Amino acid sequence: MGTDGRDTITRKEKREYYAGGVACDCTDTLMLVHVSQAQDRVSVVSLPRDSYADIPAHRDKATGQERPARPGKINGAYAQGGPALSVRTVESMTGVRVDRYLQLDFRRFMDSVETVGGVQVCTPRALKDKTTKLDLAPGSHLLNGGRSLQYVRSRHVDNSADFGRIQRQQRFLVAALRGVRTENVLADPVRAARLARLLVGSARVDRGFSTEQVLTLATRLGRLPASSMEFTTVPVSGFSGKLNGALQWDRAKAGKVFTALQQDQPLTTPDSQARLSDPPRFESPATVRGDTLECR
Repeated sequence: MGTDGRDTITRKEKREYYAGGVACDCTDTLMLVHVSQAQDRVSVVSLPRDSYADIPAHRDKATGQERPARPGKINGAYAQGGPALSVRTVESMTGVRVDRYLQLDFRRFMDSVETVGGVQVCTPRALKDKTTKLDLAPGSHLLNGGRSLQYVRSRHVDNSADFGRIQRQQRFLVAALRGVRTENVLADPVRAARLARLLVGSARVDRGFSTEQVLTLATRLGRLPASSMEFTTVPVSGFSGKLNGALQWDRAKAGKVFTALQQDQPLTTPDSQARLSDPPRFESPATVRGDTLECR
Protein backbone atom coordinates (compact mmCIF):
# COMPACT_ATOMS: atom_id res chain seq x y z
CA MET A 1 0.00 0.00 0.00
CA GLY A 2 1.17 3.49 -0.88
CA THR A 3 -0.26 6.23 1.34
CA ASP A 4 -0.41 9.95 0.68
CA GLY A 5 1.50 10.70 3.90
CA ARG A 6 3.68 13.73 3.17
CA ASP A 7 4.51 15.19 6.58
CA THR A 8 8.06 13.82 6.41
CA ILE A 9 9.07 15.53 3.17
CA THR A 10 10.45 19.05 3.30
CA ARG A 11 8.73 22.25 2.21
CA LYS A 12 11.25 22.56 -0.59
CA GLU A 13 10.44 19.04 -1.83
CA LYS A 14 6.72 19.80 -1.67
CA ARG A 15 7.24 22.88 -3.84
CA GLU A 16 9.71 21.29 -6.25
CA TYR A 17 7.66 18.13 -6.86
CA TYR A 18 4.19 19.64 -6.38
CA ALA A 19 3.47 17.30 -3.49
CA GLY A 20 1.80 19.80 -1.18
CA GLY A 21 -1.87 20.09 -0.41
CA VAL A 22 -3.87 18.39 2.30
CA ALA A 23 -3.38 14.65 2.66
CA CYS A 24 -6.51 12.53 2.85
CA ASP A 25 -4.73 9.98 5.07
CA CYS A 26 -5.71 7.25 2.64
CA THR A 27 -4.14 4.64 0.39
CA ASP A 28 -3.46 6.15 -3.03
CA THR A 29 -2.07 2.83 -4.25
CA LEU A 30 -3.10 -0.74 -3.48
CA MET A 31 -1.48 -3.76 -5.12
CA LEU A 32 -2.25 -7.34 -4.19
CA VAL A 33 0.93 -9.35 -4.85
CA HIS A 34 1.00 -13.14 -4.99
CA VAL A 35 4.29 -15.03 -4.96
CA SER A 36 3.81 -18.60 -6.19
CA GLN A 37 4.62 -21.43 -3.81
CA ALA A 38 7.52 -22.45 -6.06
CA GLN A 39 8.67 -18.79 -6.10
CA ASP A 40 8.89 -18.91 -9.88
CA ARG A 41 6.03 -16.51 -10.62
CA VAL A 42 4.76 -13.19 -9.26
CA SER A 43 1.20 -12.02 -9.92
CA VAL A 44 0.28 -8.38 -9.25
CA VAL A 45 -3.34 -7.17 -9.15
CA SER A 46 -3.88 -3.42 -8.83
CA LEU A 47 -6.98 -2.35 -6.89
CA PRO A 48 -8.28 1.09 -7.99
CA ARG A 49 -8.31 3.53 -5.09
CA ASP A 50 -11.94 4.53 -5.76
CA SER A 51 -13.28 0.96 -5.67
CA TYR A 52 -16.56 0.47 -3.83
CA ALA A 53 -15.92 -1.54 -0.66
CA ASP A 54 -17.82 -2.90 2.31
CA ILE A 55 -15.54 -1.74 5.12
CA PRO A 56 -15.70 -4.22 8.05
CA ALA A 57 -16.67 -3.25 11.59
CA HIS A 58 -13.72 -1.71 13.40
CA ARG A 59 -12.48 0.61 16.12
CA ASP A 60 -12.00 4.11 14.72
CA LYS A 61 -8.29 4.97 14.99
CA ALA A 62 -9.01 8.65 15.67
CA THR A 63 -11.80 8.42 18.25
CA GLY A 64 -11.41 4.88 19.58
CA GLN A 65 -15.15 4.29 19.06
CA GLU A 66 -16.50 1.03 17.69
CA ARG A 67 -17.96 1.53 14.23
CA PRO A 68 -20.25 -0.90 12.39
CA ALA A 69 -19.54 -2.25 8.89
CA ARG A 70 -20.48 0.26 6.22
CA PRO A 71 -19.89 1.06 2.56
CA GLY A 72 -17.06 3.31 1.45
CA LYS A 73 -14.25 3.63 -1.03
CA ILE A 74 -11.50 1.10 -0.51
CA ASN A 75 -8.85 3.79 -0.02
CA GLY A 76 -10.79 5.23 2.93
CA ALA A 77 -10.30 2.15 5.12
CA TYR A 78 -6.83 3.36 6.04
CA ALA A 79 -8.09 6.69 7.39
CA GLN A 80 -10.70 4.94 9.52
CA GLY A 81 -8.70 2.05 10.93
CA GLY A 82 -5.12 2.22 9.71
CA PRO A 83 -3.27 -0.48 7.77
CA ALA A 84 -4.92 -3.32 9.69
CA LEU A 85 -8.36 -2.24 8.47
CA SER A 86 -7.02 -1.77 4.93
CA VAL A 87 -5.78 -5.36 5.01
CA ARG A 88 -9.09 -6.67 6.39
CA THR A 89 -11.03 -4.73 3.76
CA VAL A 90 -8.92 -6.15 0.92
CA GLU A 91 -9.29 -9.66 2.36
CA SER A 92 -13.07 -9.35 2.62
CA MET A 93 -13.35 -7.92 -0.91
CA THR A 94 -11.09 -10.48 -2.57
CA GLY A 95 -11.39 -13.60 -0.45
CA VAL A 96 -7.58 -13.77 -0.50
CA ARG A 97 -5.63 -13.93 2.74
CA VAL A 98 -2.98 -11.22 3.04
CA ASP A 99 0.02 -12.72 4.83
CA ARG A 100 2.24 -9.64 4.80
CA TYR A 101 2.09 -6.04 3.73
CA LEU A 102 4.45 -3.22 2.88
CA GLN A 103 3.49 0.41 3.33
CA LEU A 104 5.24 3.40 1.77
CA ASP A 105 4.57 7.09 2.29
CA PHE A 106 6.10 9.87 0.17
CA ARG A 107 9.38 10.01 2.14
CA ARG A 108 10.08 6.31 2.16
CA PHE A 109 9.14 5.98 -1.51
CA MET A 110 11.50 8.77 -2.54
CA ASP A 111 14.33 7.44 -0.37
CA SER A 112 13.86 3.91 -1.74
CA VAL A 113 14.24 5.22 -5.29
CA GLU A 114 17.38 7.15 -4.33
CA THR A 115 18.83 4.03 -2.68
CA VAL A 116 18.64 2.08 -5.94
CA GLY A 117 20.16 4.96 -7.94
CA GLY A 118 16.97 6.22 -9.56
CA VAL A 119 14.58 4.43 -11.91
CA GLN A 120 14.68 4.43 -15.70
CA VAL A 121 11.23 4.84 -17.25
CA CYS A 122 10.19 5.25 -20.85
CA THR A 123 7.15 6.59 -22.65
CA PRO A 124 6.15 6.49 -26.32
CA ARG A 125 4.18 9.73 -25.92
CA ALA A 126 4.49 12.99 -24.03
CA LEU A 127 3.21 12.85 -20.44
CA LYS A 128 2.03 16.10 -18.89
CA ASP A 129 0.00 16.41 -15.71
CA LYS A 130 -1.51 19.73 -14.65
CA THR A 131 -1.56 18.81 -10.95
CA THR A 132 1.79 17.11 -10.31
CA LYS A 133 3.47 19.07 -13.14
CA LEU A 134 4.91 15.87 -14.56
CA ASP A 135 6.40 16.75 -17.94
CA LEU A 136 8.13 13.94 -19.83
CA ALA A 137 8.94 13.97 -23.54
CA PRO A 138 8.74 10.72 -25.51
CA GLY A 139 11.77 8.52 -24.76
CA SER A 140 13.65 7.23 -21.73
CA HIS A 141 14.21 9.14 -18.51
CA LEU A 142 16.18 8.40 -15.35
CA LEU A 143 14.02 9.67 -12.50
CA ASN A 144 15.23 10.53 -9.02
CA GLY A 145 13.03 10.03 -5.97
CA GLY A 146 11.05 13.25 -6.34
CA ARG A 147 10.40 12.92 -10.07
CA SER A 148 9.48 9.26 -9.55
CA LEU A 149 6.87 10.42 -7.05
CA GLN A 150 5.45 12.77 -9.68
CA TYR A 151 5.37 9.90 -12.18
CA VAL A 152 3.47 7.41 -10.01
CA ARG A 153 1.07 10.03 -8.59
CA SER A 154 -0.03 11.58 -11.89
CA ARG A 155 -3.66 10.91 -12.78
CA HIS A 156 -4.46 13.94 -14.97
CA VAL A 157 -2.31 13.05 -17.98
CA ASP A 158 -5.41 12.17 -20.04
CA ASN A 159 -8.98 11.02 -19.52
CA SER A 160 -7.96 7.60 -18.19
CA ALA A 161 -7.57 9.02 -14.65
CA ASP A 162 -6.63 6.34 -12.13
CA PHE A 163 -6.40 3.59 -14.76
CA GLY A 164 -3.61 5.50 -16.47
CA ARG A 165 -1.87 6.04 -13.16
CA ILE A 166 -2.15 2.32 -12.34
CA GLN A 167 -0.59 1.46 -15.69
CA ARG A 168 2.34 3.78 -15.00
CA GLN A 169 2.73 2.34 -11.50
CA GLN A 170 2.96 -1.16 -12.95
CA ARG A 171 5.54 -0.04 -15.51
CA PHE A 172 7.45 1.72 -12.76
CA LEU A 173 7.55 -1.40 -10.59
CA VAL A 174 8.99 -3.47 -13.45
CA ALA A 175 11.56 -0.75 -14.15
CA ALA A 176 12.51 -0.48 -10.48
CA LEU A 177 13.05 -4.22 -10.16
CA ARG A 178 15.14 -4.21 -13.31
CA GLY A 179 17.25 -1.42 -11.85
CA VAL A 180 17.80 -3.36 -8.63
CA ARG A 181 19.13 -6.26 -10.70
CA THR A 182 21.30 -4.30 -13.13
CA GLU A 183 22.79 -2.11 -10.38
CA ASN A 184 23.47 -5.17 -8.17
CA VAL A 185 21.85 -3.35 -5.26
CA LEU A 186 21.30 -6.57 -3.32
CA ALA A 187 24.99 -7.47 -3.63
CA ASP A 188 25.92 -4.33 -1.69
CA PRO A 189 25.23 -5.06 2.01
CA VAL A 190 24.87 -1.41 2.96
CA ARG A 191 22.48 -0.46 0.16
CA ALA A 192 20.52 -3.71 0.51
CA ALA A 193 20.06 -3.24 4.25
CA ARG A 194 18.98 0.39 3.78
CA LEU A 195 16.44 -0.59 1.12
CA ALA A 196 15.02 -3.36 3.30
CA ARG A 197 14.67 -1.00 6.27
CA LEU A 198 12.85 1.55 4.11
CA LEU A 199 10.45 -1.07 2.78
CA VAL A 200 9.70 -2.68 6.13
CA GLY A 201 9.53 0.53 8.14
CA SER A 202 9.33 0.76 11.91
CA ALA A 203 10.14 -2.39 13.85
CA ARG A 204 7.33 -1.36 16.21
CA VAL A 205 4.77 -2.31 13.57
CA ASP A 206 4.30 -5.99 12.70
CA ARG A 207 3.85 -6.21 8.94
CA GLY A 208 4.64 -9.92 8.79
CA PHE A 209 8.11 -9.12 7.45
CA SER A 210 11.52 -8.68 9.00
CA THR A 211 14.28 -6.91 7.11
CA GLU A 212 16.07 -10.25 6.77
CA GLN A 213 12.96 -11.87 5.25
CA VAL A 214 12.56 -9.03 2.78
CA LEU A 215 16.17 -9.38 1.67
CA THR A 216 15.86 -13.15 1.32
CA LEU A 217 12.69 -12.89 -0.74
CA ALA A 218 14.09 -10.04 -2.84
CA THR A 219 17.23 -12.02 -3.61
CA ARG A 220 15.23 -15.03 -4.77
CA LEU A 221 12.78 -13.02 -6.82
CA GLY A 222 15.55 -10.83 -8.19
CA ARG A 223 16.65 -13.79 -10.28
CA LEU A 224 13.28 -13.99 -12.02
CA PRO A 225 13.00 -12.46 -15.50
CA ALA A 226 10.26 -9.90 -16.07
CA SER A 227 8.44 -12.51 -18.16
CA SER A 228 7.82 -14.45 -14.93
CA MET A 229 5.78 -11.55 -13.58
CA GLU A 230 2.21 -10.80 -14.60
CA PHE A 231 0.12 -7.70 -14.04
CA THR A 232 -3.56 -6.88 -14.16
CA THR A 233 -6.13 -4.51 -12.69
CA VAL A 234 -9.22 -5.85 -10.99
CA PRO A 235 -12.03 -5.83 -13.59
CA VAL A 236 -14.70 -3.18 -13.08
CA SER A 237 -18.25 -3.00 -14.46
CA GLY A 238 -18.98 0.68 -13.98
CA PHE A 239 -19.83 3.14 -11.24
CA SER A 240 -21.60 2.08 -8.08
CA GLY A 241 -25.19 3.19 -7.56
CA LYS A 242 -24.70 2.94 -3.80
CA LEU A 243 -21.77 5.34 -3.45
CA ASN A 244 -21.23 8.33 -5.71
CA GLY A 245 -18.06 8.12 -7.79
CA ALA A 246 -17.07 4.64 -6.59
CA LEU A 247 -16.06 1.95 -9.06
CA GLN A 248 -18.02 -1.29 -8.94
CA TRP A 249 -15.99 -4.44 -9.52
CA ASP A 250 -17.18 -6.98 -12.08
CA ARG A 251 -17.73 -9.70 -9.50
CA ALA A 252 -17.70 -12.59 -11.98
CA LYS A 253 -14.48 -11.55 -13.72
CA ALA A 254 -12.82 -10.39 -10.51
CA GLY A 255 -13.76 -13.68 -8.86
CA LYS A 256 -11.82 -15.61 -11.49
CA VAL A 257 -8.73 -13.48 -10.81
CA PHE A 258 -8.87 -13.99 -7.05
CA THR A 259 -9.66 -17.70 -7.36
CA ALA A 260 -6.52 -18.11 -9.47
CA LEU A 261 -4.47 -16.42 -6.74
CA GLN A 262 -6.02 -18.62 -4.06
CA GLN A 263 -5.22 -21.74 -6.08
CA ASP A 264 -1.70 -20.59 -6.95
CA GLN A 265 -2.56 -20.55 -10.65
CA PRO A 266 -1.21 -18.09 -13.25
CA LEU A 267 -3.41 -15.28 -14.51
CA THR A 268 -2.23 -15.64 -18.11
CA THR A 269 -0.38 -18.09 -20.32
CA PRO A 270 3.45 -18.20 -20.52
CA ASP A 271 3.36 -17.35 -24.24
CA SER A 272 0.90 -14.46 -23.96
CA GLN A 273 1.80 -11.43 -26.06
CA ALA A 274 -1.05 -9.24 -24.77
CA ARG A 275 -0.22 -5.55 -24.49
CA LEU A 276 -1.76 -2.75 -22.49
CA SER A 277 -3.43 -0.01 -24.51
CA ASP A 278 -1.89 3.40 -23.89
CA PRO A 279 -3.85 5.28 -22.71
CA PRO A 280 -5.88 2.48 -21.13
CA ARG A 281 -9.57 1.98 -21.86
CA PHE A 282 -12.21 1.94 -19.16
CA GLU A 283 -13.28 -1.62 -19.89
CA SER A 284 -11.44 -4.45 -18.15
CA PRO A 285 -7.71 -4.10 -18.89
CA ALA A 286 -5.69 -7.00 -20.21
CA THR A 287 -3.49 -9.19 -18.07
CA VAL A 288 0.05 -8.80 -19.35
CA ARG A 289 3.46 -10.26 -18.68
CA GLY A 290 6.08 -8.06 -17.07
CA ASP A 291 8.41 -8.11 -20.07
CA THR A 292 5.74 -6.32 -22.15
CA LEU A 293 6.00 -3.38 -19.70
CA GLU A 294 9.78 -3.01 -20.02
CA CYS A 295 11.49 -0.22 -21.93
CA ARG A 296 12.45 -1.31 -25.44
